[in-house]
Amino acid sequence: MRSELRRIFGASWTPAAMATLAVFILGSLTTDRFFSTGNFRNLVLQLAVVAILALGSALIILTGEIDLSSGALVSLLSMVLATLIMPLGLPLPVGLGVVLFTGIFCGLINGILVTYLRVPSFVATLGTLGIFQGIALLFNGGSPISGLGENVQTLFYGRVLGVQYPLFYMVIVLVSLRFFLIKTVTGRSIYAVGGNRTAASLTGLKSNQIRLIAFGISGLLTAMAAILFTARLAAGSPNLGNGLELSAIAAAVVGGISLAGGRGDVLGAIFGTITIVFVQNILNLNAVPPTWQSITQGLIIIAAVSVDSWRGNSVFTRKTKVMPK
Repeated sequence: MRSELRRIFGASWTPAAMATLAVFILGSLTTDRFFSTGNFRNLVLQLAVVAILALGSALIILTGEIDLSSGALVSLLSMVLATLIMPLGLPLPVGLGVVLFTGIFCGLINGILVTYLRVPSFVATLGTLGIFQGIALLFNGGSPISGLGENVQTLFYGRVLGVQYPLFYMVIVLVSLRFFLIKTVTGRSIYAVGGNRTAASLTGLKSNQIRLIAFGISGLLTAMAAILFTARLAAGSPNLGNGLELSAIAAAVVGGISLAGGRGDVLGAIFGTITIVFVQNILNLNAVPPTWQSITQGLIIIAAVSVDSWRGNSVFTRKTKVMPK
């Protein structure tokens, strides 16, 4: 029993779970609207999109890299999907397939820049952020494309037993990604490469290929988030993903994914997302100005990184496994 408690409280996602609980308490104390049906329905929809994006960011961070372009890629893929369906009139399945392929392709571009061209990931993805955002603005003269139709919303935002589809999508992505990281050779190699790239290479692991795979999967998850976001609004917008990359990275870090790489559980990214999204919601319900919301998010990130640094240097953490069971 004691060892089980030590394992739970020593898990990388435990602080994020405790933060989530604290946010629930804070929400109940500060406003009666927090637990309203309409507010919770909107929270679930927003949570699903940010969570899937955060899982992609967490995967990249586990390799010891960073991706600043995911928000801009959401905007680009949103415009691609809207253009294929509306002006071009292509069937929805074709549009979805093109968007998923484009997401993987753009993720691989980031991966090639980082791995084979050896551009630091911060610089490479900062550059592709500008490129993706610029290309998104080329569509439709930089104006949104609306009127995608109710069939798109019905397909992605229907309900089963009162639960909206996006929540199922989020759970499926989480379970699949966690299985991939824990149970497959490539997934376990991601932890090894992120933990110590030199040591991983000496054991025969091809770090470039492994990081490239991570960037490709992250691009796929970004495409899924873009599809959900576009379907929710029934419109494509070149500004749809502005700032989402910061929320995704913050959620991953708050969830216990170490910025040093090689340590953390993607389950924590979900708790981190809940914390970030719910804090933003509470601030909105209490009419807190956007400037203070940005300051609050920045403080949360700093606090999460500080906790990560403390856990990384603690005696107990050094004795535990970096990979979740």
